[in-house]
Amino acid sequence: MAPIAALLLLLAASNAALAKPVEYHSFVATPLSPHTYTAPAADADEDVFGSSLAVAEEGAAATAVHFRVVHRDAFAVNATAVDLLAHRLQRDGRRAAQISKAATGGAANGTRGGGGRGVAAPVVSGLALGSGEYFTKIGVGTPATPALMVLDTGSDVAWLQCAPCRRCYEQSGQVFDPRRSSSYGAIDCAAPLCRRLDSGGCDLRRRACLYQVAYGDGSVTTGDFATETLTFAGGARVARVALGCGHDNEGLFVAAAGLLGLGRGGLSFPTQISRRYGRSFSYCLVDRTSSSSSPGSHSSTVTFGSRAVGPSASASFTPMVKNPRMETFYYVQLIGISVGGARVPGVAESDLRLNPSTGRGGVIVDSGTSVTRLARPAYSALRDAFRAAAAGLRLSPGGFSLFDTCYDLGGRKVVKVPTLSMHFAGGAEAALPPENYLIPVDTTGTFCFAFAGTDGGVSIVGNIQQQGFRVVFDGDGQRVGFAPKGC
Repeated sequence: MAPIAALLLLLAASNAALAKPVEYHSFVATPLSPHTYTAPAADADEDVFGSSLAVAEEGAAATAVHFRVVHRDAFAVNATAVDLLAHRLQRDGRRAAQISKAATGGAANGTRGGGGRGVAAPVVSGLALGSGEYFTKIGVGTPATPALMVLDTGSDVAWLQCAPCRRCYEQSGQVFDPRRSSSYGAIDCAAPLCRRLDSGGCDLRRRACLYQVAYGDGSVTTGDFATETLTFAGGARVARVALGCGHDNEGLFVAAAGLLGLGRGGLSFPTQISRRYGRSFSYCLVDRTSSSSSPGSHSSTVTFGSRAVGPSASASFTPMVKNPRMETFYYVQLIGISVGGARVPGVAESDLRLNPSTGRGGVIVDSGTSVTRLARPAYSALRDAFRAAAAGLRLSPGGFSLFDTCYDLGGRKVVKVPTLSMHFAGGAEAALPPENYLIPVDTTGTFCFAFAGTDGGVSIVGNIQQQGFRVVFDGDGQRVGFAPKGC
């Protein structure tokens, strides 16, 4: 038996020598700030976006339009970072549940919770204003009224609050008054645009088309469905964009004037402008905490048109997948995840594949969901692989909110954490920086693995994991791209 034992020991030593070493990142562990955000002046958002609606590159208006994008952390409220995170995770759960419901045949619009030219706008993140979405500012009407709008790839209908308000929540800036706009146009009940609404109606007295959009977090907007002119970077204007003019609005749309639906459906903004600018757009989501240090240097843009794809030469692309039961969402095929440089065996492509006959399964890329959710078997395998590779970190008992894997990094400035990459069909890869998968949840140094499991039927790549990438939605080429360090 001695020779056999010796042989086994030799094989074990050989395998250990051949095993690939775990790859690590150096991670600067910065806890949440204990300080309370202070309420800004009424026009404080101008400090984030600048005095103009957007800043265009010279000559850019001829090929694309873009706006600056800002994280809502750039706006201050009377709450601590811990409070804001707790509220954000609550809303995130409701949105994820509504997306799962909609993916199997629910309402397309309620999922909050080719030409050679183009348009663009700035983007901001909205954590500190009571939501996890990102903001942009556009001009609505003639003359243009600046409006702070939530960017949402998980819904189609664009809308904003309108005077006179029967019921409106508090927003940043002036409420749009259609009576003062020369370009406002009511849509007739019998018009094709009205018939394309999932939840439409008719005011028989005025023959005016009515819309309603209800979201997964209980928010709702109701009013007239109309057309209006929108103003973009460098003064570029797009006429006759169909949008909701909401006179009755309630819910969690804190500060924003409304929402710009960026989904794949027939009423989404990219689809409406496709004849002039094509169906492509891209954005870069700045870090959810970066704006607290230097707002002006941590904004980026959302770009519509041919330039949305052109500047992203470093992007790796994966084909879009179509769900015949839900046209709104941007589905992709996630085929694997690596931790520490090695593929996780238990993250099976079969657990993440879309079933087109039922609408269940599949993976979507969503700007409005914060935390990436994976089908339960895939998540469990990923979590276990990460825990094993991060064995040198001190695991915190009990987890936090929806997170079941957290670490006590208190008192440690720089730590080594395993690398993590997401692999998509077609060879696309998103190698995540550590800030995109280990996030602070308190002021004492607790950091949680920012993934979660779901039994809801659809997996979601959320905006925490998208931070710092320029994400390209190439509707003309039917593909999604990820360009690292794209902000």
